[in-house]
Amino acid sequence: MAGEKNTRKYGEGTVRYPSKVQSLSTLVLLAAGLAMAGCKSAPPLTNEQALSMIQAKYDSTPAAPTSISVNDLGMQEGVTAKYWVGLKKYPNGYWGDFKLTPEGKKVVSLVAGGDVIQWRPEQAQDPKYSVALQTTVANHLKARDVTDIEDDGNGGKTVNYTEDVVLTGVPDPLQGIAHNPGNRLSTQRTASFTLKDGAWALQSIE
Repeated sequence: MAGEKNTRKYGEGTVRYPSKVQSLSTLVLLAAGLAMAGCKSAPPLTNEQALSMIQAKYDSTPAAPTSISVNDLGMQEGVTAKYWVGLKKYPNGYWGDFKLTPEGKKVVSLVAGGDVIQWRPEQAQDPKYSVALQTTVANHLKARDVTDIEDDGNGGKTVNYTEDVVLTGVPDPLQGIAHNPGNRLSTQRTASFTLKDGAWALQSIE
């Protein structure tokens, strides 16, 4: 009989398996197979890919001048390089006013504006005192040394790397001042990546 194809006999009894049960089982297996097929593993994220995306972000950001912290040694080096000259010395012997020279104006500007550096330390050769200048040359930041690609626990990845301040076009005397204590030309950063349309994309930089 057509309706009794799925039967099994145990002793004298007969157990029938309705065809609907078979159909339901088939649908369950089919759905499971489709679900597994849709769970594709994330593509790998290499150091080179991460570095390329980070640098592309930096390159797409408008170039900007570099801030330089000028300490007591830097002030002396600036005078030697003829970037500024003394205008006034105060009675305490360590305060002074310094004016940017035409050569100095080509390479730096005062963050506070104007062209006179008002040097007002609390004591002679004060190691904590400095003034803020910025280069007239604008540059992009540089990324390097991507390491430690890790899962963030939410399906994304994080990488650590070094961010460098670029001094391309900055003359050597000013680069020397920029390397004095108080300046930070390299910083450790962490970038976050997320999957977008099946490919890794840069999400944020901290």
